[in-house]
Amino acid sequence: MAGGITDTGEPYSPFVGLVYMFNLIVGTGALTMPKAFATAGWVVSLSLISFLGFMSYMTTTFVIEAMAAANAQLRWKRREETDDSDSTSDYSDDDVVVRGRSEPETKPILSIQRSGGHVDHFDIAERVEMGQMASMFFNKVGVNMFYICIIVYLYGDLAIYAAAVPISLMEVACGNHSCSAGSVKYNDTDTCWGAVTRKDAYRIFLSVFAVLLGPFTFFNAQKTKYLQILTSFMRWIAFTMMIILALIRIGKHSGEGQPPVASFSGVPNLFGVCVYSFMCQHSLPSLVTPISNKKHVGKLVLADYVLILCFYVLLSFTAIFCFDSSLLHDMYTLNFTDNCKVLDIPVLRYFLGLFPVFTISTNFPIIAVTLCNNWKTLFHRDGGTYPWVVDRVVFPLITLVPPVVVAFCTHNLESLVGITGAYAGTGIQYIIPACLVYFARRHLEPVMGRDAINKHQSPFRHAFWVWFVVLWAISCLMFVTANIILTDTKT
Repeated sequence: MAGGITDTGEPYSPFVGLVYMFNLIVGTGALTMPKAFATAGWVVSLSLISFLGFMSYMTTTFVIEAMAAANAQLRWKRREETDDSDSTSDYSDDDVVVRGRSEPETKPILSIQRSGGHVDHFDIAERVEMGQMASMFFNKVGVNMFYICIIVYLYGDLAIYAAAVPISLMEVACGNHSCSAGSVKYNDTDTCWGAVTRKDAYRIFLSVFAVLLGPFTFFNAQKTKYLQILTSFMRWIAFTMMIILALIRIGKHSGEGQPPVASFSGVPNLFGVCVYSFMCQHSLPSLVTPISNKKHVGKLVLADYVLILCFYVLLSFTAIFCFDSSLLHDMYTLNFTDNCKVLDIPVLRYFLGLFPVFTISTNFPIIAVTLCNNWKTLFHRDGGTYPWVVDRVVFPLITLVPPVVVAFCTHNLESLVGITGAYAGTGIQYIIPACLVYFARRHLEPVMGRDAINKHQSPFRHAFWVWFVVLWAISCLMFVTANIILTDTKT
């Protein structure tokens, strides 16, 4: 995710790229969104998610522009290296004309390029990951801050995954998905089986989850193409089922939801959930680079965001008008496992109840390995190597233990998603893209010249938008932090 220059990957069409981006963005966060909507009120939720979708789209265009700038800088550096090594050799018509000494780094590349050349310096041909872009455009402090932000976000991701799977297993195993359970709100102290409470069952399943999937952190696990197809297929069956079932119930005038119009106490958590649910900036290099025709990549991204916004609104609105707001689960799928009025087919209820188990379990090792690699990169020094124990034992342990401990302490998914999105998510989705595009523009102007045109330049090219994003992010962090402090003070 945050490494260096990697293989471009097998090329695919713009339509396939649209599908991949849709699948990447729509994940676990979508399942926690209905409860966040119900808590904040439907008017406030609709307004906030629309604005946050716009902000996420803006910063996505920033990252794509920075990717193009990074590719241009790599070409410029290769040109300089060629000039240094072949300064006395003859040049063909397609080469840079530099006789004798190589041109200084500050001389614009366009001024030393032959007029007949057709090299598109801003073509996104190499997959430059965000970590490499940070190394190119940030100073040492900026690079370290980038990796710390990525690491904190991945820890939050793993904690969410580590809690979501045991919650789903607990709901199914405790037998509280009977037809009479839809109007009951269970507590952690309620009996699951025998003397075992629901909280005990949750921690048992969490322990099993950690024991079974934790060892993959010590190996370089990779998701296969077919596993990705299978999990995507299951995801869309589940989402489609939930939307259709809720619409049927609403259409029969059997919906129990009466959500408030506005409840500002739920806004801070809704903000975090929405930011988390629009997250894709950290994976854009892997998504955009393999697209075969990038001419209309900007329109592709815009279309994706419009579709995703419509999907989130449809999923959440059908949920909050179908179910009583006080009975909505943190994990929306669980509302279908304990309510026969909505779904009276046991097999399908089990499928929806266990759906997060299958999809999240396949992602957990991948995220864990990514986090482990980022730890190694953060502490890596040129020319140095890690001892075997540190590389194979210490880094995997510091990757695995903290999120499992957090999941043991709390299984409040809405809060986990909200905090992860509000803090680390704000850094990755707002601050880092804004800083990348700002410093990329400043870095390349003396090299490429003012006349150079980045064909992937963001439509929000004015510096005002960069500062607007940064100020918005800082304001949000202050607001969320103040709300948490005030809430804790009251309690």
